[in-house]
Amino acid sequence: MEFIELTGKTLLDIVNEGEIDFKQLHDAGVKGDSIVRINKFGEIELRAKSEWTLVGGLIGNFEERLHKLTGLDWV
Repeated sequence: MEFIELTGKTLLDIVNEGEIDFKQLHDAGVKGDSIVRINKFGEIELRAKSEWTLVGGLIGNFEERLHKLTGLDWV
């Protein structure tokens, strides 16, 4: 599986209104300096000490938004 990694702050910049509940992300532990990753299906995972935890998902043209804001490709 390929991902793009980013910070929680960048994730919040990418999310469109109504796409995901910000409270859900906050309750899951996503903060500005969190490390998150998004796969090609739009699934968002939060980096914990020893694992990645699924915390939500993106919809729509998220690939374009990811590339534009991060400048990164899938790895």
